[in-house]
Amino acid sequence: MSRHARPRSDIAFPFRTDLRGRTAHARPAEHIHDLIEQLLFTSPGERVMRPDFGCGLLDLVFAPNSPELVSTLELSVQAALQRWLGDLIEVMDLDIDGGEDTVRVQLSYAVRATGAVQEDLFEGRAA
Repeated sequence: MSRHARPRSDIAFPFRTDLRGRTAHARPAEHIHDLIEQLLFTSPGERVMRPDFGCGLLDLVFAPNSPELVSTLELSVQAALQRWLGDLIEVMDLDIDGGEDTVRVQLSYAVRATGAVQEDLFEGRAA
């Protein structure tokens, strides 16, 4: 790295300011978690410039829960993670559970840059 090059800095999600009043930044592991969360809980068609971005997981809250629906969603989520974040992570295990007003995603993945294995729980609520 040259003496003028700065280390990579990723903006925290959701956007906020830090104690100095500047844009808050996220460490690499936090940033990957934030990216996954955004992908999981964005519905296709929600992003103007990327209408096919997202998983539509929050639709599970309003659908009748069945093993077939969960299996279909798991495949869909795995495909979306591979498509949009496959250069950053490798999905090792994925489990989706839909409750009355909450969707829970238990995800185990390896960070490609470091090889570190992460286990995260993501929860989304219907608005």
